[in-house]
Amino acid sequence: MSLAEAEDAVSSIGKQTGSFISQLEKAQNYGEIWKIVKETVRCTLGKSRVSMMLFLDDLPLSIGAYHSVGTNNIVLNRALIEIVEETAKSRLQVNAFAYTLLAHEYVHALGYLSENDVRHLVFRISRECFGERHIATTLARNSPWSLLEGARINGLPAPRSPMEIVKDFESPSKDYIV
Repeated sequence: MSLAEAEDAVSSIGKQTGSFISQLEKAQNYGEIWKIVKETVRCTLGKSRVSMMLFLDDLPLSIGAYHSVGTNNIVLNRALIEIVEETAKSRLQVNAFAYTLLAHEYVHALGYLSENDVRHLVFRISRECFGERHIATTLARNSPWSLLEGARINGLPAPRSPMEIVKDFESPSKDYIV
């Protein structure tokens, strides 16, 4: 890549930063947050994957989400998201929390297995696409649980509801062959 091409790429991400910030502020559901995750990862890492599915389950509060290697599934901790929704000061904080968890698991789904590498990549993606001071970048740098500082979650029992699939999470690929 030439210097001019590199500068154009950085400039392009810079122009999209405002768009990503606005999209995350306005997101109303997991599908909208997911589109932002996929686009920010693609813009930063140049990689993507289709046909991912999202499930909500009541997990121990120390687990935000997980991706099982070899699957197209991400499981998000429903109980933890509900706690964040109850304690967060804004919808943006809830969206940034969900974004950070989903981005982390999506990077795993792209083949990065090292937790340390994935944390660094999610921070890099967030910083490049939202800016240094954005809440998503702060959560990626410090940990999503930093949003819950002061909240009393230790010892709270996680309710047990059946795992549910999130409908309309990702649009099916038009190139998919059955």
